[in-house]
Formats: sequence, structure tokens, C-alpha cells
Amino acid sequence: MFPTPKPVLLPNTYAFESEPMVKPTGFREYDARWLFNKEINLMGVQALGMGLGTLIAELGARKEIVTGHDFRGYSASIKYALISGLMAAGCKVHDIGLALTPMAYFAQFELDVPCVAMVTASHNDNGWTGVKMGANRPLTFGPDEMGRLKEIVLSSAFRNEAGGSYQFHENFPARYIADLTKRTKLKRKLKVVVACGNGTAGAFAPQVMEAIGCEVVPLDAELDYTFPKYNPNPEDLHMLHAIRDAVLAHKADVGLGFDGDGDRCGVVDNEGEEIFADKVGVMLARDMSAIHKDAQFVVDVKSTGLFITDPVLQKQGATTTYWKTGHSYMKRRTNELGALAGFEKSGHFFFNKPFGRGYDDGLVSAIAICEMLDRAPGKSMADLKNALPKTWSSPTMSPHCADEAKYGVVDAVVKHFQDLQKKGETVAGQKIRDLVTVNGVRVTVEDGSWGLVRASSNKPELVVVVESPVSEQRMRDMFEVVDKVLRTHPEVGEYNQKI
Repeated sequence: MFPTPKPVLLPNTYAFESEPMVKPTGFREYDARWLFNKEINLMGVQALGMGLGTLIAELGARKEIVTGHDFRGYSASIKYALISGLMAAGCKVHDIGLALTPMAYFAQFELDVPCVAMVTASHNDNGWTGVKMGANRPLTFGPDEMGRLKEIVLSSAFRNEAGGSYQFHENFPARYIADLTKRTKLKRKLKVVVACGNGTAGAFAPQVMEAIGCEVVPLDAELDYTFPKYNPNPEDLHMLHAIRDAVLAHKADVGLGFDGDGDRCGVVDNEGEEIFADKVGVMLARDMSAIHKDAQFVVDVKSTGLFITDPVLQKQGATTTYWKTGHSYMKRRTNELGALAGFEKSGHFFFNKPFGRGYDDGLVSAIAICEMLDRAPGKSMADLKNALPKTWSSPTMSPHCADEAKYGVVDAVVKHFQDLQKKGETVAGQKIRDLVTVNGVRVTVEDGSWGLVRASSNKPELVVVVESPVSEQRMRDMFEVVDKVLRTHPEVGEYNQKI
């Protein structure tokens, strides 16, 4: 028997070394995150491994799994605890060592292994750890699998069996790099700032970008798990400002920033301006749909309305579906529809054939951006950005709302706008053109202005975004409408920021 995990144990005690600790809140909608030694200990990670092995058997998948770890001071020890649990559950474990998350996804295909468990805290601060998991490549777990995994682990309902084994794949990164770089080299000599925030991508990204023909300016590419300057997160202003400064200092064509586990890529243009990931997605969709007729794309509900209204995409016959925010949701929908690509506003991009295998890989995104520039001789990244129709967009705003209340509030907001649409009433002075309710509610009016309200997947918050293709005032009009509805719910607190 293995002890049932406890939600809290104190470090530096007998119990902490003798019992598993797993805080229930670490099981999220599509992956798992804990503060190491505060919310999970090594025995808790071992329990997670046994639970995952048990779930894999329940799902009917072959009990073989790829695992790797990101570059943090404690990630290797966590991975080995996870491996011990997986082996106890009878799994054959394929360890690829220090890796990017997409390298582990690639290994599922390269080694013909159905399952994956990548030890990574992604872009989170030091102290955090987590696991990204899947049992049906190229997909990762969603709420159903994560909910069942939580049940198994917290109730200690493990079905361990003999037959587990371990294999280390030496020099596996070379196979991943070779796969990414077996392509025609760029004709255009691009100078590219490759920013890694001292995270895992520093071991691989500069080499990949050089191999496709770029002149690379490495920025904080030395591995240092203390993250001495800033967290490797391409949405973080510290990292973006550092990329901007390097682009301007070196007169680079583009700046590319990778997050801690390498599945996202942020973009700064040749003028030092950040391009939000959804706008990068529109630029890539224009480029890809010019090559592939009647291209289909999937984007998350936080993304710009240009995917629908852009005249270039319309002319090229491209169609776009809006879907739930979250890398597992987006990956699954892109796969189900056989879309050419999926673009999430956070920077997770999912490329299907011929560009990729359906999973999110920041290096595949970076290569796609460079190839887009290669196909646009004489045009800079800023030129391509400025060629998009102008929109006025808010940042992602997050008013506080308790986890116990947020879904009820969102349901009420959805019903409010559905009722308005049924009655033919106006929103911000115009009739509702479209309601998307796959993830909260995204209400679009006749002039293309829209507002979104959804519940955060992993925080006690709501998510609010507004945009207008007409004017800043119309964007503000949409915000006032959305905010007025939210203010009828006393459970909704203050915003982290406003427009």
C-alpha cells in the first residue's frame, strides 16, 4: 500500500519525508502546477506518477511514456520521482533528459510512444514545478483527464503492476534539431535576436535559428536557473524591453523571445515594437493562406476580430473558428477540424502539416515567422505589421472573482447577452452581429467591435478583453457595456488594470 496524499505537510519533519503531499489545487484544467516543497513533495510526485500510469491504463493507451525536464535547480529530481511512480505502475519510460516541452512532444512521434509527461513550470517563477501530460499524441490532457487523475492520486487508487522499465535516450536533442532544420535555407539573410531569458531554450534556439540561415544575436542564452534578469516569459515587459533594446542596438530584422519551456515565441519588430501574438497570427495566416487555398484556422476567443474581417484573408478564402482559451483546448480543436494552424493570444501556436505535427512549439513558430519574411522580399517585420487593418485593443483585464463564484457570474453574463440578442436590442448602440459562447461570451456588434467575458482557467479572476476596428472610442463603448453588466454582480471585484 502507498499512503494517501496529504494536502499539507511541514518541511523538515518526519512526516514530510515519510508521506506524500499533494495540494489538490495543483490539478488545473489541462496541466498541473505546484510550489515545490510547499504544495507537493517528492513522494507526492511519485504518487502523481503512479496515478498517471493508472490513468494511462484506464484510457486504454499503451503503457509507454516520454519524459523530460526543464532547466531548473530541482526539475531533474522531480522527474526521477515521477519516473519511479510511472515504473511502479508498469510503464516503460523513455527519458530524453533536459528538454523543451515541444521536444518531448516530438519524441512521441520520433520514438513512436503514445504518452508524454514533461516536467516543467513553463514561465512561472522559480519555486514552481508542474507536469504537461498526454496519452494521445499530439493532444494533451483536458479537464476530463485531469479531473480523473486528481481523483486517482488524492484517493491513492493506484493499480500498480510489474513490468515497468527505463530507457535513457542519449543526445536526443540532436534528433529534434535535425528534424526542425531539414528544410531549404532562407534566401534572405535575416539578423535575428534570439532571447531565452536564461531558460531552457538557450541550449537549443540559437543553434536552430543559425541552422536555417539566420545571423543570430543571442540574448541571455546562457543557462542559469536563478533567472538573474527576468523570467523567461515573452509576455513579460522586462523581457520585451530587453529584446527591444537588443533589436535596436544590433539593427536586427526581428526579435524572438522564448518562454521557459520553449512552446511559445514572442515577437518584436525591427523598430523595437512588440507585436501581440494574435496579430502575429493574422500575419502568419495571411502568409500561409496565400500558399494553401481555402485555409482553415482556429483562434482563441481572446484574439483579434481581424481573423474574420481582414480583407486579405477574405480574398484568399481563409476561414476561422473561435474556440476556448487554453493550449489543450486549442490543440484539440485544431486537430479535430484538420485546420492548417491554431493561434492562441498567449503565443501558443499549433501548426499542422506541412508546417508541423499539431503541437505547440515556439521554434516552429520562429521558423514560420522567418520564412514569412523570406517570402516578403523588401518588406520588414514592421511593414507586414503595419499592413494589417488598424484596430484598437485593450490589454487582458482581470477583475477579481472567487473561484466559487466566477462560473456562475459568467453564466449570468452569457444569458444577459443572449436575451438581448433574442429581443433584438442594441449593445453600445448597435445590433448584435454574433455571439460566441464556447468559452464565456464574446459579443460582436455590427461594426465589428466586440467584448469578451470568460472565467480564468487557473486564477480567482474573470477575463475581460475589448476591441474595435473603428476607433478607440468604440473600444471604450464596448468596455462600458461589459463593465456595466459585471457591476450588477457584487462578487466581481476590481480590475488588475483598465484601458
